[in-house]
This record gives sequence, C-alpha cells and structure tokens, in this order.
Amino acid sequence: MDLAHLWFWIIGILFIGYFVLDGFDFGVGMSLPFLGKDDVGRRQVINTIGPVWDLNETWLIVAGACLFAAFPQWYATLFSGFYLALLLILVTLILRGVSFEYRHQRDSLRWKGGFDTMIVIGSAVPAFLWGVAFANIVNGVPLDAGHNFTGTLLTLLNPYGLLGGLTTLLLFFVNGLLFVALKTDGQVREDARKLAFRAGALALVVAAVFLIWTVVAHFSPAVLILAAIAAVCLVVSIVCNLRGIEGWAFGFGAVTVAAAVLSLWFALYPNVMPASNDPAHSLTIENASSNLYTLQVMSWAALVFLPLVLAYQGWTYWIFRRRVTRSHIENAVPVH
Repeated sequence: MDLAHLWFWIIGILFIGYFVLDGFDFGVGMSLPFLGKDDVGRRQVINTIGPVWDLNETWLIVAGACLFAAFPQWYATLFSGFYLALLLILVTLILRGVSFEYRHQRDSLRWKGGFDTMIVIGSAVPAFLWGVAFANIVNGVPLDAGHNFTGTLLTLLNPYGLLGGLTTLLLFFVNGLLFVALKTDGQVREDARKLAFRAGALALVVAAVFLIWTVVAHFSPAVLILAAIAAVCLVVSIVCNLRGIEGWAFGFGAVTVAAAVLSLWFALYPNVMPASNDPAHSLTIENASSNLYTLQVMSWAALVFLPLVLAYQGWTYWIFRRRVTRSHIENAVPVH
C-alpha cells in the first residue's frame, strides 16, 4: 500500500474517532431537554462531558489538517462546495463551546436556560449535518472537469443525504444517553436508560434502512460485513442497556458508530469525491493526493505525535472516570 492510500485510511480513522467521541458529546447536549428535571440534574448531564468535550473536538481539527495536507484537491472541493453546511456546523460548534463556559457565570435560570438551548442547537445541528455531508460524499455530487462542485445546498438535501443525517443524529443521541447513564446516578441515570431504549429502537430502524441503502448502492463484501456489525452491535447495546450493563452498552454503541462510518469509508474507496454527473470528473486517491515528500513528512510526524495524543486522551478519561453524582453537584461551591 502506497502512502496516499495509507493516508486515506488514516484520515478515515481520525474521522471515526471524531464521530465516536464528539458524537456522544452531541448526544449528551441533545439530551438536556429530556433528562434534567431541575438545574442540579442539568448540571449533572453537562458535567459528564465537561472535562472532555473540547479534547474530543481536537479529532476534527487533526482530521481536517491531515485532509488539507494529504489531499489538498479533496479539501478544496469539499470545503468550497459544502461551505454553507460546514459554516453552519462551525457556528453552532462555537455557540456550544461558549455555552459550556458561560452557563455557570450567573445564577439566573433564564440565563442558564438560554445557554442550555444553545447547547442543544449546537449539538443537534452538527450531528445532523455531518451525516448529510458524509452521505453525499459517498453517494457522489455533481462536479465539473476541474473537480469543482456545481450544485447548491439544496443538492445536498436529497433523500439519501437526509437519511444519513437522521441516522447520525439518532446514533449520537443514543450514545449520549448511554454515556449519561454510565456517568450519573439517581433519576438522571434512570431517565437516560429508559430514553436510550426508546431512542435506540428508532435508531435501529433508521440506521438499518440507511445501511441497507448504502450496501445496495455501493456493494462490496467489506461494506456488507461492516454494516452487519454495526446493526448487531446496536442491538447488543440496547439489550445491555435494558439489563443495566451500562459500560458494555456504551461500548457497543461506540462500536456501532465506528463500524457504520468505516462502512461508508469502504463504500467511498478508492474515490475521495465521486462525481454523480460524470465518473470522469471524480476525485480519486491518486489524482487528489499530495506529492510523495509531503506524505513522507506527514507519516513521520504521525508516528511520533499520534501515540502521544492517544495516551493523553486515555489518561484524561481515566482521571475523570467516576460518576457525576447529584450529591457532588449539590455540595459543590458555586462558581461566580
């Protein structure tokens, strides 16, 4: 395997890491209207991801930087063609980050409620639009001979793209609920488990339709196997949640997201941006990649720094592994 193909898979792994980690962040944010019966309960929910949400978002930054360096033509076509959707994702991510930091600055319920709303919006919009974007990347978009996107935002809002967005929205929501159940106690924990079952049943139906569509449209043994793994893991996750095995439930939920995204990556290969109007206009690994020297430098940098990033993130999760209990929130000194 040459370096261009290797970096295609490395970038895929980076996006998988982002969707698994920031995905459950989005789910936690979307759960706020359903779980927190009072401010203490909502603080419980938010504090489950308080120490890690910004660290999880670094996966997106690294994936985007690697995409720019390894496949500049892919980066240019993607970010110029999808700029409205990506700009909306960026704006809502900023709103979400600001809300996490400013929510606790006043005791006013109206103040906190406003930022809670922005957390929900800043979680739901990216969760949906990332699915729309990646579904369109896999299914193909209209490109001209210079590999420029010739459609509009409405072009992306096709049935397959919308179904992809709904799939990621529901899968992230379920994973967020499972994470809340794993990290909290009391009423919040019980409510998260109950809601995860109902949302999981809906996600199973929607994701099954999307993955079947993907397998039929882009069939390969790898796509079929990974789609089946994603479906089985989601069922096992729901069963584990019903039995109160929260760690396993969240773990299988994470594998569901990883397998689903990896199936899309296999469906895309060896293209990076297929043209729906003319296959001759498609961007492939070969015609979109950087030169060999650039890829070699990137490979050495990844070999040195990627293990350090993984070690640091693993250490962070280990340090903040304990449950966020209601009594801890109630006894905490308010921050003004």
